[in-house]
Amino acid sequence: MNMEKDIGRIPKGMDTEIVVRIDDFGGRPGLTIREFVKSERYTGFTKAGTRIPADKFKDFKHMINSIDESDLQSAASAATQSKLESPKEKSEKKNGKKKAGDEEEAEEVPEESEEEIEDTEF
Repeated sequence: MNMEKDIGRIPKGMDTEIVVRIDDFGGRPGLTIREFVKSERYTGFTKAGTRIPADKFKDFKHMINSIDESDLQSAASAATQSKLESPKEKSEKKNGKKKAGDEEEAEEVPEESEEEIEDTEF
């Protein structure tokens, strides 16, 4: 029996949505979170996304529910501030150099990196 149930869609860009659905892949039920693209060249799911097997969903749900929304706001603010800094300021901050007018020595800040999620299973 092939079971698919769309839970919801979140717009990611003009032509891209994140689709959350319950499905059965190869006889294994689970939750799939995948990007869906609508364009002139291609319409359909991309490889970007992940699948949570049904037996690991309780763990996944616990992790998601443990996230404090204020932490997301803090991360978003930090990312926005980082984008506003010039490459020179980012380099100086990374290397711990002072900018003119700084009272204290700048702390070393690790670079942020984004990793693309591709077909990951828990």
